[in-house]
Amino acid sequence: MNSSSTPPNPPSGFAAIRRLVEEETAAVDRLILCELSSDVVLINQIGHYIVNSGGKRLRPMLLLLAAKALNYKGQQHVTLASVIEFIHTATLLHDDVVDGSTLRRGQNTVNTLWGNSASVLVGDYLYSRSFELMVRVKNLKVMEILSKTTTAIAEGEVLQLLNCNNAATTEQKYLEVISRKTAILFSAAAQLAAVLAEVPEPMEAALRDYGLHLGIAFQLIDDALDYRANPEELGKNLGDDLADGKPTLPLIYAIEHGSEPQSALLRSAIENGNRDAFREVYEIVESTDAIAYTSWRAKQEADKAVESLALVPASEYKDALVNLARFSVERSY
Repeated sequence: MNSSSTPPNPPSGFAAIRRLVEEETAAVDRLILCELSSDVVLINQIGHYIVNSGGKRLRPMLLLLAAKALNYKGQQHVTLASVIEFIHTATLLHDDVVDGSTLRRGQNTVNTLWGNSASVLVGDYLYSRSFELMVRVKNLKVMEILSKTTTAIAEGEVLQLLNCNNAATTEQKYLEVISRKTAILFSAAAQLAAVLAEVPEPMEAALRDYGLHLGIAFQLIDDALDYRANPEELGKNLGDDLADGKPTLPLIYAIEHGSEPQSALLRSAIENGNRDAFREVYEIVESTDAIAYTSWRAKQEADKAVESLALVPASEYKDALVNLARFSVERSY
């Protein structure tokens, strides 16, 4: 980004970025609450619990910021931001069941409070509601993007399942999983803003790439935080990935660069999903600079995200997108 596109005091903090789309975010929250309304009491209970449990609302915010950066003047960005959040929340409900997670955002998971069946079924309900909402936009390309996105997310989930307890997983296979499972929804959010704004195809492709690189960076830092964050600030138990036998990048790198005894211990911990070995694993991950490497790879992706914005006209919203990429790698939660 050249200096002419940077204001004297760009909104670098996450709260400052969020304030730029404060009104639109409030509209998204209202729409989400409205669309969660059901005559099935349990759906209402779980829906409101999820909405009120916090969260950064990063994906819908991305769509809102991108729409403003592209000078979109309509209201359908609010609808599609709600769709993105519904899809994201549905995947979290399903993930927590598959992973047996007990904490998310510092609170008990839905499956812990209401059971696995309720969590899966309400996740299915949210998927269904998301498709009802996207139909209202009456845009075939929007439908195409979101249908392909949900398919890719499901494929990513299955790929991750296949990689669980597999200590031979490579960095390339790991990146394929997070590209489909996580980054694709970031990519869709940014691309949908471009579709609504009816910008030329190169601009649409640029926004799609921005979202993809941002999503990869975000997940890389998430995986690094599983070994370094403050549990209270992170809002989940440290070592969850290890307990699930997930070969994330810090582990993959540490296996490749550790001593033979260290690598053997890490392979055993992954193959057995051994949280009890967390302290030893943590020390190996630290001693091999695996966290530093993961953070460096995340910064590479964030830089690629920023480079993708070259075609976007200068504005405070573009600067916010740039700073969102920076936040994704500098955050501690």
